[in-house]
Amino acid sequence: MSNNIQPVFILPEDTRRTSGRDAQHNNIMAAKAVAQAVRTTLGPKGMDKMIVDAAGDVIVTNDGVTILKEMQIEHPAAKMIVEVAKTQEEAVGDGTTTAVVLAGELLKRAEDLLEQEIHPTILAKGYRLAEEEAQKILQEITEKVSINNDLLLRNIAITAMTGKGAESSKEKLADLLVQAVKSIAETKNNIVTVDISDIKVEKRIGGRADSSSLISGLVIDKERIHPSMPKKVEHAKIALLDAALEIKNTEIDAKIQITDPSQLNSFLEHEERTLRLMVDKVKESGATVLFCQRGIDDIAQHFLAKAGILAVRRVKKSDLEKLSRATNARIISNWKELTSADIGYAGLVKEEKVGEEEMIFVEQCQNPKAVTILVRGGTEHVAEELKRAVTDAVGDLAAALREGTVVAGAGAVEMELAKRLRVFSRTLFGREQLAVQAFADALEIIPRTLAENAGLDPIDVLTKLRVAHDQGQRWAGINVFSGEVMDSWAAGVIEPLKIKTQALSSAAEVAELILRIDDVILGGPSKQSLPPNAMQQRMDGMM
Repeated sequence: MSNNIQPVFILPEDTRRTSGRDAQHNNIMAAKAVAQAVRTTLGPKGMDKMIVDAAGDVIVTNDGVTILKEMQIEHPAAKMIVEVAKTQEEAVGDGTTTAVVLAGELLKRAEDLLEQEIHPTILAKGYRLAEEEAQKILQEITEKVSINNDLLLRNIAITAMTGKGAESSKEKLADLLVQAVKSIAETKNNIVTVDISDIKVEKRIGGRADSSSLISGLVIDKERIHPSMPKKVEHAKIALLDAALEIKNTEIDAKIQITDPSQLNSFLEHEERTLRLMVDKVKESGATVLFCQRGIDDIAQHFLAKAGILAVRRVKKSDLEKLSRATNARIISNWKELTSADIGYAGLVKEEKVGEEEMIFVEQCQNPKAVTILVRGGTEHVAEELKRAVTDAVGDLAAALREGTVVAGAGAVEMELAKRLRVFSRTLFGREQLAVQAFADALEIIPRTLAENAGLDPIDVLTKLRVAHDQGQRWAGINVFSGEVMDSWAAGVIEPLKIKTQALSSAAEVAELILRIDDVILGGPSKQSLPPNAMQQRMDGMM
């Protein structure tokens, strides 16, 4: 009997498989590469990335999640790290680079321990213990913030915009943002709720960033539908319609038989009468401005223009809802139901040319619950990056007010956490202690990166910070401009606690997930994607 045992193939021939240490090493290398891609963008002295897509469109940004989305990453483990950035963006709106850099460093530290023959599940358990302890420490060291603390809120906004395209005029923009967030915030039972979708950020090309403005109302990317309509309406009474001002086509196939020209005339007159009735109903309500989510017939446009009503059609549903919150008008789904009780108010509605396009400005609303920040930049790329920076700052303010808690930035939190986690690790027995120490070391990547991006010696900086924290200076952070240790809280470098808690939990979870993978099976191209003749050749070969 022959000793040659035939190998058994259980996977398709074009499947690639990596197992054991190789699989872990490849995954960790991919995760580190993603972290490295965004690492240089962190902090006040972070640099920008230029991404050119297949169509030749250029994006210049230092926003972590924007960079990772546009890079079109293919590696499966790297995609998991990109998910961390997306989660951070959805949960807070800022801190995406921090979360990704932290995840990459956790895996890098884990690799050193894997080489010392520490089992991945022990590592994962140690990381989980460290993350739970870190969350407890964060709750202990956090500071409170209230909606009336303008200085603190302003510092949160300035911190969010430092190092981004908005930095040159961050003070002016911070004032606008605090004003915007305070105007839409609602307090019930001492709980502040902020819906950031009520703050619309519109960009306008031309003009300097410091000429950006806050509009107590909305800017809508539409124009009036008839040239005879007024361009400007003061003390506007606003009607919002979620219905078409046009004659509906019948749902079923209907045939109208006309045997006489007079019948055709009466048919057309009836249509006109119906349209006139619709416009009369709008007039009766007292409306001087009409925003319609659907279409408006040409004849109805003419009647509206004669009545001196400024009308806009095919307004997005989200814009219509914001208009309702800004002007206190009710959205009506049937024109027959429109009454004066449904009408909203704005001090001024005007059509204005912005760059090449006309836009409708709804301004001077009374106690608006939806506002617009109009940011200006000299070019398309500058304006777009400015918009991203402002959106991040709005997210930070909303997160700080919702949770009511903030911490100091500039690497102070990470250094304090690292110090306390090292103390915590001494209470553990077994190999988990090494994992907790690795977690503590990984947290120092944030101040280290801030120092490196500022051209400072990271070893000197970390040594100074450790000494300061050992002396009980809880908010000792790095001043990237002088290279010295500073009191981050006193310097006004403030961030919402939510940025830190979310970044820690996301980074730890993805690190644990990647560490537990010991086998990667990459399937070949699907049979559907093979050309027909290749499929036929494969069949012939089998016969």
